[in-house]
Amino acid sequence: MNQEQLSRLLKICVANRRPVLVQGAPGVGKSDIIAGVAKEMGYELIISHPVVSEPVDAKGLPFPSSDGQTAKFLPYGELAAALGTSRPTIWFLDDLGQASEDVQAAFMQLLLARRIGEHRLPDCVTFIAATNRRQDRAGVKGLLEPVKSRFATIVELKPELDPWLDWALDNDMPPHLIAYLRMRPEAFHVPTPTPDMTNSPSPRTWANVGRLLNDGLDDDLLLEALAGSVGVSYANDFATFLRCAEELPSLDDVLLYPETARIPKSISALYALSDALAYAANETNFGRILEYAARLVDEDKAEFVKYLVWASIKRCPAIEKSTAYALALTSNKFSNILA
Repeated sequence: MNQEQLSRLLKICVANRRPVLVQGAPGVGKSDIIAGVAKEMGYELIISHPVVSEPVDAKGLPFPSSDGQTAKFLPYGELAAALGTSRPTIWFLDDLGQASEDVQAAFMQLLLARRIGEHRLPDCVTFIAATNRRQDRAGVKGLLEPVKSRFATIVELKPELDPWLDWALDNDMPPHLIAYLRMRPEAFHVPTPTPDMTNSPSPRTWANVGRLLNDGLDDDLLLEALAGSVGVSYANDFATFLRCAEELPSLDDVLLYPETARIPKSISALYALSDALAYAANETNFGRILEYAARLVDEDKAEFVKYLVWASIKRCPAIEKSTAYALALTSNKFSNILA
């Protein structure tokens, strides 16, 4: 499943209290999607990390009663929070496949019977778990068969670029990064498990690149930092793209002089320009952006215009109600592109 499909599935399963196990390579966004589902549904989110847990974390600590003849298991931590909640809640078991067998077994009763000893989980709590795969060199030894069968379904997340670009637009990723991945979709996810201290391209590591760019690293630091995020070859390729993007006209030139502002020749620069304009667009300046876009149409670059308009509306929905957009829908130049 891609990111959007997984999100839809989780919402349905959570609403019906069906536990789900999500597997996938490191860095593909499993945890972020689960957190996003909890936020969208208005659910509380309890996060446990069974890989660093002990069996008592899922059972409670034995504590003698006052008569000294019996004992009860007293819940604490995430277990106490789950038992005590009255709000709709997702209990997220992260990296479950890395947990020891005795910890997996301790969670097994909670997953199936929804109780541990004398304690019963409230009906408002739903389990979601995530794990890497055995081939990912992430320390996953596997899951006990009875643990796997406790989940209503086991699905694999295979990230796709378009849903990630939607996320990137909503989370202020730099326009040049978005432009690069639109131009080089094959660089989006290149899993390369290795014991070496290197990273490879993934949704998580490209997001780290975006944050480093937003931090304003000095030029003499940037390439080394990018190489540490996505590996040397992809860092060099992205740095080359950034240099090509330097031929862009300034946004001020486009907005002040849309009839004469320079139109870049290289494909790299056109990708970067369409994303930069989309970031700057609002209902006030969109008419001037369309004046510039009309010149792109005249030069047979309509595919960039189509994306420019879509990305502008994605970032600023008010554009869709603007006079400039309404006129574009009925114009000979834009009507087919925007249909």
